[in-house]
Amino acid sequence: MPLSLKSQSTTASQSATAKPSRAARTRERILKTSLALFNTQGEARVTTGNIADELNISPGNLYYHFRNKEEIIRHLFKEFEARIDVAPRVEEEEVIDAASSMEDLWLYLHLMFESIWDYRFLYRNLDDLLARDTKLKSHFNRIIEHKREAIRALSNSLVRSKAMRASDEEIRTFTENVLVVASYWLNFQHISSRQVFRADLGEQEDLTRGVFQVMALIAPYLLGAARAHLEHISRNYEK
Repeated sequence: MPLSLKSQSTTASQSATAKPSRAARTRERILKTSLALFNTQGEARVTTGNIADELNISPGNLYYHFRNKEEIIRHLFKEFEARIDVAPRVEEEEVIDAASSMEDLWLYLHLMFESIWDYRFLYRNLDDLLARDTKLKSHFNRIIEHKREAIRALSNSLVRSKAMRASDEEIRTFTENVLVVASYWLNFQHISSRQVFRADLGEQEDLTRGVFQVMALIAPYLLGAARAHLEHISRNYEK
């Protein structure tokens, strides 16, 4: 049974036929350009003047839509929160086969790392951003809690399908380890590269490496076909 993901936020109010106003289009351009600059240059190195120059608009025009850079960051964080705030539809007593359970977990982790990659500036400078804005910290903690619940649900599904042998305490432990790796994987990749700082350092393959490292945390608890499936994925990864 393939993984079905549900979003905690709703988009029902969005109309597919409504044409955005000129102001809305400008705001979208500002956010899109800001995200690209933050990801490639690092948020700390980008000013509102840099963003306005990139868009070929006046600073006054930018300030009409966003009062300052912090407001832009909050809007981008809101986009990120909606993107990453997905949860697996796993019924508490549902039993599915081991291979499907493994694919569910792999897909969920891939989607999580993909969201982190697309908004990677948030994680490159995570501690500083959260220290500067307590609202962001509160929202980030909510994201972490949702991730914690999702990973536990998927792990319990693996246990029910006899693809994993792990106690509740063991699941709690490696769930926390998964969250640590997911939160700081990109920074670790940057530090271990031993190169001059570049916010865009690395390729999207870092995403796959991150998923693989997380799966390696879970590997010791896997059984039978699930363990063999992970070993197959590992061999393909090493190639």
